[in-house]
Amino acid sequence: MADQFIGYAQRYFERLRQVLDGIDHSEIDRFVDLLLQARQSSRNIFFVGNGGSAATSSHFANDLSIGTRQQEKPFKVISLVDNIATLSAIGNDYGYDQIFARQINVYGQKNDLLVGISASGNSPNLLRAFEVGQELGLTTVSITAFDGGKLKKIADHSVHVPTNAGEYGPAEDAHLILDHLITYYFQSVLGAA
Repeated sequence: MADQFIGYAQRYFERLRQVLDGIDHSEIDRFVDLLLQARQSSRNIFFVGNGGSAATSSHFANDLSIGTRQQEKPFKVISLVDNIATLSAIGNDYGYDQIFARQINVYGQKNDLLVGISASGNSPNLLRAFEVGQELGLTTVSITAFDGGKLKKIADHSVHVPTNAGEYGPAEDAHLILDHLITYYFQSVLGAA
């Protein structure tokens, strides 16, 4: 059994390396610039996602706002997946497709940054949030996998992780690696306050 697992692990890690090698670094560079611009102008950065992508949204919000250790000029990052009372109230009263859009309508302001994380890129609640965000003048960024789906098409900017449809493990692994890559980069170039 151990030999079987070792072979499987080697294949998984090799696939993950292929996925990471397929990411367009210029897309990450553009995302980093957008984050820095939002920080410079004290704009809000909102993250949204479902399931594993919700966890990555929370992780991004924590790492950018707290993990970069920028106290004097922080990244103002909010994960809209973290308030269960708000999510359940909106879901119950207006429908699950509205759980992020209604929050963006309340908190979003022109030139804020809205980041949607989705492997498929086809989650109705993220698509609706992007529509509302764009109507309000927010800049939208999709972080996707598979073929990018509709979210990649409607986003102002995207970071696409090229995977096969249904490859959630490598997709979500890569999304979390992007979080750590960007956070550690900011720690390195901005210094800890």
